[in-house]
Amino acid sequence: MSRALELYRSMPRYLATRAVSGRLPALAGAAATTTAPLRLTDGPVPALPGEGWVTIRPRLSGICGSDLATVTGQSSFYFTSLVSMPFVPGHEIVADTQTDVTLEDGTELPAGSRVVLDPVLGCAARGVAACAGCAAGHTSRCDRVTSGHLSPGLQTGSCAQTGGGWSRALVAHRSQLYPVPADLPDERAVLVEPLACAVHTALRARVADGDRVLIIGAGSVGLLTLLALRAYTRAGLVTVVAKHRHQVELARRFGADEILPPASAVGGVRRGTRALKLEPDVGPPYLLGGVDVAIDCAGSASSLSTALRVTRAGGRVVLSGVPTGSVDLTPLWFRELELVGTYASSVGRPRPADGPADGPADGPAQRPEDPASDRPDFVRALELAATAPLDGVVSATYPLDRWRDALDHALGAGRLGAVKVAFDLTAA
Repeated sequence: MSRALELYRSMPRYLATRAVSGRLPALAGAAATTTAPLRLTDGPVPALPGEGWVTIRPRLSGICGSDLATVTGQSSFYFTSLVSMPFVPGHEIVADTQTDVTLEDGTELPAGSRVVLDPVLGCAARGVAACAGCAAGHTSRCDRVTSGHLSPGLQTGSCAQTGGGWSRALVAHRSQLYPVPADLPDERAVLVEPLACAVHTALRARVADGDRVLIIGAGSVGLLTLLALRAYTRAGLVTVVAKHRHQVELARRFGADEILPPASAVGGVRRGTRALKLEPDVGPPYLLGGVDVAIDCAGSASSLSTALRVTRAGGRVVLSGVPTGSVDLTPLWFRELELVGTYASSVGRPRPADGPADGPADGPAQRPEDPASDRPDFVRALELAATAPLDGVVSATYPLDRWRDALDHALGAGRLGAVKVAFDLTAA
């Protein structure tokens, strides 16, 4: 038997939670713990779907912004055909394998090995021939996340058949697993999945030498993206928009050159880039000129709007946070901006002998038009997890039985001085 926190199908509860948390954000925590369709269950461990699968038992499992958007009813209905219910959320996982397993690269892991999980349930996990995205190493672009012998689910934590990290046990395919070095603490290992997403974002942003970059949002997504930019690009001045004092302190520690409060973002970019600031009759101000690359790590309508309004003509806006709300896209059209989405991470593929590498900062900084890393983003993330100043980023852990307290803490993380809240599945 395995204890798990399960999200089940209940449209009335979902809509009630969506209405309360949307109109009264301050009550989002209460809504998530009282009206959301969540329940603590005791049931059998998910069955192994086939060859190459193994049962794993989580040690720590993070609470992600996308998880919070789901349980508070703020995620898009676009996802409804990409998941199967009921499912156990949680995809930021460090766990122990329960049996021996041989990984895709031939590495043999004995039972009891510590692993982190790439949550994407791509073609390899589903037992189908590789689609174009998976064949190119872009597993985050898999076209078959509803196919094969698994029920629909774009990733672990949204698939009824696999279980998720907010449980005592789940199943994972060998293509998803990466061994954790013995000297890497669990509190760092649980950050490897969001770090891999941050590496993916940094490479997708295609930052050239000396580019001015703006990161909007200094929660875990924004801060880890800042680390990845500093590790794997030669960005010039990097400005971070941060709301809370502890975020300012961490952004400075992680390599930000300039930190602005949200209300000063447009004015600060204008001063730094000598852009022309314009004030329309209705709506917020915008710039003619601005940063070369803006990365929205908050995912709100206001953060994406800011990114579009402060990026120079022909520049690039990268959408990293899960998008919510509607935005005026006129700047995208008028300034001929590139809008780039970034989801999850890539496993990489061998690069041509004469092609460029997506290497660290001492390699070529100008990215190819559609980069495919020569190494998995998870490998780079494991390196960053070992060396980056991540102490204290996991701000609090909770046993699964205290899931209401955990979600309330995570939803108020910025206000409460937290960055990452996680479930401790080893706790009684």
